[in-house]
Amino acid sequence: MLVRLFWFWPFFILLFASSVGFAQSIGNWQAYKDQPGGGYGRAVFENDFFLGSDRYYTQGLDLEMVTPLFNRLITNKLLYNPRFSFTRYGIGIQHNAFTPGSVSDPTLLVGDRPYAGVLTIRNFAIAIDTLRRQRFYTSVAAGVIGKAAIAGDIQGFVHKVLGNYMPNGWLHQIRNDIMLNYDAAYEKELLRYRHFFLLSAAANVNVGTLLTGAGVSTTVMLGHFHSPFADERASRRHLHFYVYDQPSAYLPGYNATLQGGVFNRASPYVIRETDISRPVLRNRLGFVAAWQNVCVEYFMTTLTREFATGDSHSYGGLQLSIGY
Repeated sequence: MLVRLFWFWPFFILLFASSVGFAQSIGNWQAYKDQPGGGYGRAVFENDFFLGSDRYYTQGLDLEMVTPLFNRLITNKLLYNPRFSFTRYGIGIQHNAFTPGSVSDPTLLVGDRPYAGVLTIRNFAIAIDTLRRQRFYTSVAAGVIGKAAIAGDIQGFVHKVLGNYMPNGWLHQIRNDIMLNYDAAYEKELLRYRHFFLLSAAANVNVGTLLTGAGVSTTVMLGHFHSPFADERASRRHLHFYVYDQPSAYLPGYNATLQGGVFNRASPYVIRETDISRPVLRNRLGFVAAWQNVCVEYFMTTLTREFATGDSHSYGGLQLSIGY
């Protein structure tokens, strides 16, 4: 088991080194992202470049691992375990960067999205009830927002290497602050036809200094796939391919990437609470192919404006996971 665990870290480092230019909050609890088996390593990259833009949510990277070695972590005591059929524990590291519509302009762009970088590490649990076809997710995350997240440095380095225009407005970014968040989600299978069609509904809630709010969603999966609400470890020997669509609505209470940190109120520019859009509607469309231990995904996400003077926004992403 230790050999398998350490095998994943060079894989993660390689992915990070080759993808820092890629790139809101990346979630791993949804049923359509299920990876069967005892454990897995996963990398997710999100970037609006996939859909031909460079603004708002400009890039995101998430690296996570699930392994039985994490079953005894002391921080697991902070996570709710509903005692379902089985529970997987994992650790994830996430980096996100947000910018206004023009990153080459060095002036403070009032009315546009603030610059913000976020770096967090989280401990999470995914519990699956194979009898009642339901899933429950909890996570606790800690990290930083601001210059300490080095989002501006990363974007500047990548633009320089690519010979692109330099991002000159990061001096106006949201100031350093501590991020602490507790998140929970519940998803229930509503309708399924063999391994070809599945309809589910979900609700999630976020409480903390990074993001506070609640949302609901439905997901349709169509193709050939293992059930994410069952324990089908043997099914991964077959080729799986499917398309999914997930419309959702989210009611934000507080968003530090727009409104600044809770403890440090010295940011040069933030979006006022009265200008936060509520609710935010989102749709994610994805294509997934899986063979044995390997799963790849390409997805596209569109969301309505998040603040009064903003616009709707779209971005794409890639996911690669390897299970064991």
